[in-house]
Amino acid sequence: MSNIKLFESKQIRTEWNEVNQKWYFAIIDVVETLTESNNPRRYWSDLKRKLNSEGFSQLYEIIVQLKMISSDGKKYLTDCADAKGLLRIIQSIPSPKAEPFKQWLAQVGSDRLDEIENPEIATQRTRELYKLKGYPDNWIEKRMRSIAIREELTEEWKNRGIKEHAEYAILTAEISKATFGLTPSEYKRLKALKSQNLRDHMTDLELIFSMLGEASTTKVTRAKNAKGFIENRVAARIGGKIAGNALKELEKESGEKVITSENYLPENEKTKELKKGRNNKV
Repeated sequence: MSNIKLFESKQIRTEWNEVNQKWYFAIIDVVETLTESNNPRRYWSDLKRKLNSEGFSQLYEIIVQLKMISSDGKKYLTDCADAKGLLRIIQSIPSPKAEPFKQWLAQVGSDRLDEIENPEIATQRTRELYKLKGYPDNWIEKRMRSIAIREELTEEWKNRGIKEHAEYAILTAEISKATFGLTPSEYKRLKALKSQNLRDHMTDLELIFSMLGEASTTKVTRAKNAKGFIENRVAARIGGKIAGNALKELEKESGEKVITSENYLPENEKTKELKKGRNNKV
């Protein structure tokens, strides 16, 4: 989503939801930008009725009302949507400015079908994306390995009765807490991250210990034949503790902390962040 320039426009009001860990966008602002309508509120109202009459039954599940600052400086309840919902709405806007989004969505859909047919394509694309962002090859190798280890663990959980998304999050938090002394949300706050992927901002050693925690958990889970949420939670704590003990031993012997508040960003990304910071101060 960060590559879609519309969402970098100052005209689009956004709100970060800490609970859902998602950005929400003011739909009326997007409608105004794409349609250049003289009455965007009326346009959006008419579009809602049209979509509803055409059988888009999930429309009102997509819309969330959040209080956002208006042009008069006051906060009003505003129709908002997350990135997925907003892109679905954009698909229904007949405007030349919406066409690039529709083409992008069609390409993403085509790419996804290719990846389902041949999973190796997804791996290669991921490598290429990290390369384009400026990450060095040795870091990319570790990151790709961490993805594989994570997938092996989640597949193990799935086969052992872990179904709910919330349960996956809790088990992940248990491993992280036992390894680093921080849950993923606490770790992200330490690094001043919001919507960014935490592991994309880890140093080599942080990634290595993250992998160790999850690989150890997979091993312990199989050894104990853990079934259901409770038993897998115990295994997660044990696996995380194994990595946590190794981390503490390294810190003791090296005299240096593994956990850092710094974000692991390639040089070109760091430059962008610095420029952004300077612009915000102007």
